[in-house]
Parts: sequence; C-alpha cells; structure tokens
Amino acid sequence: MIITNFSKQRNEFKEPKVLKAKPHWQGQNLSDTPIKSKDPKTEDTAPDSSILNNLNRGRVAIFIDGLSLFHTALQIGIEIDYVKLLCHLTNGSRLLRAFFYTGVDITNEKQQGFLLWMRRNGYRVVAKDIAQPAENFKKSNLNVEIAVDMITLAPYYDTAVLVSGDGDLAYAVNAVSRMGVRVEVVSLQNTTSESLIDVADCFIDLDSIKTHIQKDSNVGYSYRTPSNSNL
Repeated sequence: MIITNFSKQRNEFKEPKVLKAKPHWQGQNLSDTPIKSKDPKTEDTAPDSSILNNLNRGRVAIFIDGLSLFHTALQIGIEIDYVKLLCHLTNGSRLLRAFFYTGVDITNEKQQGFLLWMRRNGYRVVAKDIAQPAENFKKSNLNVEIAVDMITLAPYYDTAVLVSGDGDLAYAVNAVSRMGVRVEVVSLQNTTSESLIDVADCFIDLDSIKTHIQKDSNVGYSYRTPSNSNL
C-alpha cells in the first residue's frame, strides 16, 4: 500500500492511543496501548499496512469529490463499493459525517436513485445542478462547497479525509491544518496536484487501496428511483 506521510508536529491529538479495528465503521473503540514506531522499510509490505491504523485520529469527517472519484475509478478500472469505501476511510474511528459532493441532472432517474441510496447508507449528499448538458463538457464544480464545509466544521472534528486531487482545495486544507486538524488526502497520485500533497499531513494513493474499496463482481445494489421508493 503506497502512503506518503507528511505529518506535521503542529497537529496534536489529545491521547496518543492506537485504534482497535472494528467490523463496522460506526462507533469508537480505543486501546490503552501507546503508539509504537514502525520501520518505514517494512511498512509497505505489511498486510493492509496503513498509517490510519497507527494513530488515534479522533473524530473523523470525510469530504468526497464525487465527480473526481468517478473519473479516478474509471482510470484504475474499478467500480467503487461505497459501503466498503466508507468503512475503509473511517477505519474504526468515530465518524462525524461523510459528505459526497456531486453535480446532478434532475432528469436522470438512475442518478437520482443512486443519490437516494447514498443518503440512506451513511452519506450526506451535497448536490448542485449541472448548468449545461453533458455534451457541452460543462461539469459542476463543488470546490467552494467542500472548502466551506471543511472550514465551518473544523472545530467539531480532529481528522479530515479529503477524497480529491484538486489543487484549488489546497488553501482550505492549509486553513484547517492551522486550526489543529489533521488532513489526509486520498486520490490518484499521478493526477493529484503537488500543492495539495504539500499541505496534507498524509497522502494515500487510491490505486494502492483499490482492492479494499472495489465492488465485488457478484454483488450489486438496487439504486431505486424516487418514483418507486417509499419516502
């Protein structure tokens, strides 16, 4: 697993404890064992090695750029299992909220069904109408919404997990870092802005965790449309 750690001494946590793995993403389970240093040479070869397993991350908030994640998944040839993704990013920590930001076409029934499923499975969906048809290559940019939510909620979480590679978010990441928040950036390394990596405490290459978050070929989800759902 490829992880680049840019931890800065200015970010401190209340208790340096190790998180104990739990089978579900909800809830909190801490042990009293102090953090033990690891040999960086063996870190990448350990099964499911991750810096996320080595610290008390406190309360976690997740911010996912949905469009960016969709295109990244296409690049690495997988379909995202969003239940697995949420479990992996939370990794036993106490989840404050998981935001999923996306452009939306209100005439697309399939997309509406998917977003309804996301809302009912642990995500807070933040949607913006797509201004122009897809054939005009106009995409909906939600960087402002992501930045505002990261900064506004910063007093209520200890670790931010940002799933995006957009350098426009570097200023917001730097801002919450100065407030004492630890920031983990998850994206595809070769498409992630260097300015974003530079201000993050930890960078995780999405390609290195794809086996943990991809949808099983024999498992499917029923993304019901609002018209046939019991609301």
